[in-house]
Amino acid sequence: MNTTVTTTGMWKGGRSPFNVEYGKLMMWYFLMSDAFTFGAFLIAYGTTRFATNGWPDPNTVFRTYPFGGETHAPLVFVSIMTFILIISSVTMVLAVHEGHAMNKKGVAKYMVLTILGGLAFLGCQAWEWTHLYHEGAWWGRNPFPNADGTISTTNFTNFFFTITGFHGFHVFSGVIINCIMLIMVLRGVFERRGHYLMIEKAGLYWHFVDLVWVFVFTCFYLI
Repeated sequence: MNTTVTTTGMWKGGRSPFNVEYGKLMMWYFLMSDAFTFGAFLIAYGTTRFATNGWPDPNTVFRTYPFGGETHAPLVFVSIMTFILIISSVTMVLAVHEGHAMNKKGVAKYMVLTILGGLAFLGCQAWEWTHLYHEGAWWGRNPFPNADGTISTTNFTNFFFTITGFHGFHVFSGVIINCIMLIMVLRGVFERRGHYLMIEKAGLYWHFVDLVWVFVFTCFYLI
């Protein structure tokens, strides 16, 4: 009897039977479903990649960076992109921490830094896409030969632009969400509510986007 009453009370209070705040639980469900989508894309890419005799060498494809032309240290630019995204994840952690402490100014400061990191990453990706496009790469077009010198199929560019574009859309969505959260912080919405749980939920999404990039980075730029 006591258990039934307690459980019912928890549901009326907006708590789930897993002792997790309802909105946060729904965010986890969404991220799990999104992870399946990214997983399907990457599994399809890996299956095609290793079922194909030849594939372009990423050290040859991704060897340029803005204002510097080509470099003998490949993957420099994408490493900078990755570093920016990781730092933005750190600032999001700090924003959540400040929210737990009910520090409005601290939350606003770190949310701004997180948004700037996301915009910087999107700017880098836009430059990379533009550069590859000018080299003749796009959906249905692949100017890069295989590592053994043979002619490559368009599978590489089709997968690259689809998966990195899908991830970039998630980063863009995360920036929009963070901007909305920042506006709510500045207007004192969370102060009136007495908690910053929405910042924590936005943080879960942002960390997921960062984690997915690690797998995208590994598949396209390292293997």
